[in-house]
Amino acid sequence: MPMSPSDSELRDALGRLLPGGALGTSRIHRRKSAYATSFPLEELEVTLADGTELRLGFKQLDWHCLGETGRLAKPRFLHDAGREPAVYASVLAPASLGPRYFGALVDPRADRHWLFVEWVEGRELYQVADIELWREAARWLGRMHLAFAGEIERLGDCVPLLVYDEAYYRRWMTRALRFNRSTGRDLRSLEWLSACYDAVVEGLSALPATFLHGEFYASNVLVGGVGAPCRVAPVDWELAARGPGLIDLAALVSGDWGEGEREAIVGAYRETVGPDSFSARQLDLARLHLAVQWLGWAPQAWVPPAGQRHDWLAEGLALAEGLDL
Repeated sequence: MPMSPSDSELRDALGRLLPGGALGTSRIHRRKSAYATSFPLEELEVTLADGTELRLGFKQLDWHCLGETGRLAKPRFLHDAGREPAVYASVLAPASLGPRYFGALVDPRADRHWLFVEWVEGRELYQVADIELWREAARWLGRMHLAFAGEIERLGDCVPLLVYDEAYYRRWMTRALRFNRSTGRDLRSLEWLSACYDAVVEGLSALPATFLHGEFYASNVLVGGVGAPCRVAPVDWELAARGPGLIDLAALVSGDWGEGEREAIVGAYRETVGPDSFSARQLDLARLHLAVQWLGWAPQAWVPPAGQRHDWLAEGLALAEGLDL
């Protein structure tokens, strides 16, 4: 594992990024975050010379910062250390969305990409039982998709977005077949699913594109505040992309929902983007793609954390059968 930057290195970086008074930073208290998934994440308590106190999230985004498990778990072709800082600087901060952006230290020559954002007080959405908070997250998502639908060409010029096109969709099925051929697990079922996958690619490629979070799973959505309106603050924008908004919605409603609960969340999104903006079939195509993506995510040597384990092959097969592909 690479060494963590020293306090003096952090002090120097923050002195360059924060507004007046920051150069005399008097104290930095830091702790590793329990929320870290792959890249190192720390919570910083910073007291400036003028007495201002800040709580920041500090994230290192370079590939060499990943441990062995992180490298195994994260597909290398998805990685761009500059993507998340660019998303905050060029997309989220101007629109006042997400955690407040305090700045980034981006030095490709030194292979150093550090991100500093507000440390949001809130719960991860998957810990929340109140369905109305899930519906509020769906409304937030719908508003974001609407806001950027007409801006996606401009955003693509200033942010290295992933692009959901036919080649991208097909790559995941190729990976899923390769990983599962090496183990022989349920290969016949996966090959049947592969034979149906052209319809998924064609259906998703025909949908209009907008700005995507890319991993709008409940573990990446923080909700805070008491009563209405609740604050929704998605984090981990490493895989921000250009693609159909239903990809994000499919991630939000993934997992073991009852149909009534899932439809309540989908309904809140539909109310926001328009009642006739998409069909149930189109959403199921997006859900099927996500199942295939998880099947092709990493070699079988990688074992996902207990809270992230799910039978994606069974879900993909059930969706394909329901779609009559």
